Amino acid sequence: MAGVLYLIPTTLGDTELSQVLPEGNNSIIKELKVFIVENRRTARRFLKQVDRTINIDELQFFELNEHTDKNQVSSYLTPLEKGQNVGILSEAGCPAIADPGADIVGLAQAKDIKVVPLVGPSSILLSLMTSGFNGQNFAFNGYLPIEKGQRSEKITQLERRVYSENQTQLFIETPYRNNQLLEELLKILLPQTKVCVAVDITLDSEYIHTKTVKEWKATPTPELHKRPCIFLIYK
Repeated sequence: MAGVLYLIPTTLGDTELSQVLPEGNNSIIKELKVFIVENRRTARRFLKQVDRTINIDELQFFELNEHTDKNQVSSYLTPLEKGQNVGILSEAGCPAIADPGADIVGLAQAKDIKVVPLVGPSSILLSLMTSGFNGQNFAFNGYLPIEKGQRSEKITQLERRVYSENQTQLFIETPYRNNQLLEELLKILLPQTKVCVAVDITLDSEYIHTKTVKEWKATPTPELHKRPCIFLIYK
C-alpha cells in the first residue's frame, strides 16, 4: 500500500509557529522521515522549531527547486510507492501554491497516491480576505514580466480584466523590486482603480492597506524593499 503525501505549510516569516499553524500539524510532522523541500537548510530549521528533539540526521531530504533535474523528480515518489509517508515543505506558506511542490503533487495524483493538505497560512488568501475586493472571482498571476514594456502591457491587461470580468487580480514581485512595481502601478492604472498592498502578512510589521490610485498618489507610499509583498487590484 502506498504512503501518504502530506502538504505541510510553513510560516510566512519570523513568526511563532503556534500563532499560525495548528498543533495537529506537529504530530504528523514528527512521524515523517522523508521530506521534499526547496532548501535543506531552511527545512531543517523549520523542523527544529516544530520539535527540538527531532533527529535531523535520521531524515531523508529531496530538494525540489529551479536547479533540480526534472528527470529526477519522479524518483522522489519512490518512498511513497514503498509505503512510506512523505511531507512536502514550502519555503513560506502553503506547498504547491506558486511553489514547485505542485509538480510532485501532480505526479502523486496521476499514480493515485493519497495527498493530504495540512492547514496553514496562504498570503494569497489572507491578502484577499483583508483587501475588501471580490473574493468570489479572482486570479493569482504570479510574477509579472521583467521587461518594462511587457510588464506595462500586462498591468494594463489585468486592469481590463478587473473591469470586464469583475475579477480581482493578484500578483507578486521579487522583493527588491517591490517599490518599482508599486510606482509603475500608480503610473499606469486608472485613478479610480483600487490597489491593495499587503506586506509582511502575519508578522509584527504587517501592513495591509487598500486605496485608489489617486489616494495612493496623495499619501506617502510604504517602504517595500526586500519585504514579502503581494499586490491586488480591483475596481
